[in-house]
Amino acid sequence: LHGVPIGIKDIYHIAGIPTTAGSKVYADYVPDETAVTIDLLRNAGAVILGKTVTTEFACLDPSHTKNPWNPAHTPGGSSSGSAVSVAVRMCPVAMGSQTIGSVLRPASYNGVTGFKPTYGRVSRRGVVPVSWSLDTVGWMGRTVEDMALLLQVMAGPDEQDPVASRLPAGDYLSDLESSGPPRIGLITSFFMEESDQETQKQTRAVLERLSSAGASVVELTLPESFNTAFQDQMIIMGAEAAAFHKPMYEKQAQDYRPKLREMLRQGLATDATTYSKALERRLRFSADMRLLAEQADVLLTPSTPTAPLADLTNTGDTRFQGPWTSCGLPTITLPTGLAESGLPVGIQLIAPPFEEARLLAIARWCEKVIDVQLTPPVGG
Repeated sequence: LHGVPIGIKDIYHIAGIPTTAGSKVYADYVPDETAVTIDLLRNAGAVILGKTVTTEFACLDPSHTKNPWNPAHTPGGSSSGSAVSVAVRMCPVAMGSQTIGSVLRPASYNGVTGFKPTYGRVSRRGVVPVSWSLDTVGWMGRTVEDMALLLQVMAGPDEQDPVASRLPAGDYLSDLESSGPPRIGLITSFFMEESDQETQKQTRAVLERLSSAGASVVELTLPESFNTAFQDQMIIMGAEAAAFHKPMYEKQAQDYRPKLREMLRQGLATDATTYSKALERRLRFSADMRLLAEQADVLLTPSTPTAPLADLTNTGDTRFQGPWTSCGLPTITLPTGLAESGLPVGIQLIAPPFEEARLLAIARWCEKVIDVQLTPPVGG
């Protein structure tokens, strides 16, 4: 990474540089520690270009970031600044984070590649938390090779992050060109059903191209535990975010933006039984999804149900990305083209836990077959 400029989402601590987390609450906060991932990137020669805009505390209220494809449409979130900085060529790669869909969705909405490793594959130490059970670091770039390169640098154990895995990291770059035509598991239930007609058509067209290049496609159905997975994820996120924010919220509630303030209010009101049952159901869901992921080389879904909508009051529909964060599976989004609106669409590929080498190699194979590189129009 020698000399490579990297954008850093403004929830990663860098000693001596403000971490605002996009909030008035952290307006004057300057950490004295640096996130493990930032140290690893710097040790590999990367140049920290600067902080990228995040939604407030990487949560719900939209930032002022504009979608370069059309400023009237959402850029997604919470890693909106990171996705846009890559899309408009401010930097080749940028760090994000994901608690529900905050890497995959903005990457897709802005026409770039986004990657979320397995929960625990990369240390989160030194990153402002949202939800201890769900938070995962991730990043965006222009190519699958970019995703593999950053994973090569950052994957590994961290004794001070108790969820960081001790499993050996792979040689992700050496394995990148190792995939032949894969066996793809197309999840037809929910993901295709909830997509608009244009997204369905685009996804089917991509599948036809992949099949013509030799991939086999098998249709798979989601387990019953999927039905409550998103609701449980929101319960867990709200309760755990409230636990972190409680001391600040009690003193500065008025400084939080409306959507986050309401999430924290609900989180503080969540009782132990509700939270415990959500955790229990999530364990069942995670086990079921691991079994589903083993039925193919990779799973495939649309990245989002629609292209980014002309609605700046929120950051878009999170339901297509959230499940993969909840069950902790490694996921990558690839741009596949433009909708009739002229805005980007993409596909997600998902693999079993800690199978990043397989996922990235298959994503690289798909990337070559799809052969799409998107550049937003000058001036948006």
